[in-house]
Amino acid sequence: MAIRDILIIPEKKLRLKSELVKTIDARLRALVDDMFATMYEAPGIGLAAIQIGEPLRLITLDVAGKDDPKEPRVFINPEIVWASDETSTYEEGCLSIPEYYEEVDRPASVKVKFLDIDGKEQELTADGLLSTCLQHEIDHLNGVLFIDHISKLKRDMVMKKFKKAARKSGGDGPLADDKEPSHHIG
Repeated sequence: MAIRDILIIPEKKLRLKSELVKTIDARLRALVDDMFATMYEAPGIGLAAIQIGEPLRLITLDVAGKDDPKEPRVFINPEIVWASDETSTYEEGCLSIPEYYEEVDRPASVKVKFLDIDGKEQELTADGLLSTCLQHEIDHLNGVLFIDHISKLKRDMVMKKFKKAARKSGGDGPLADDKEPSHHIG
């Protein structure tokens, strides 16, 4: 298990559409292990493979409370097959956009079809934080960031801030000092 560097905006790779996972093998399992190590270290509750530079349709999640036992979940080739008309609002953050949080409206419930780590087809209906986290991470797989769901003015301001920080630091954006995992969806 290795802790990988998390890509920070304005990194262009974050806008790539990730490719389907075709084979679940030792390399993929090692990537999943790295993703969990990276996600927990950050700390965060979700991570898409593209956030560590791997353009694969793969996400890791753990939405257990900080005082609860870990509940790691792996979603391979996840696809939202149903979303509720009812919406919910959650203050989202992202490991690729450190120290920035904004309220985002999303469907309150979703049904997701995916493969588990053993290659078995699964279907999960989620609501609450799990629903929000799944939608956030699946967005990453499609090159969409949570700031794409906020006003253009706010999005332009945050992009300007991160582009300036990247120029000052030679490419690396600001690092998160906030160690509360529930703030960092992924």
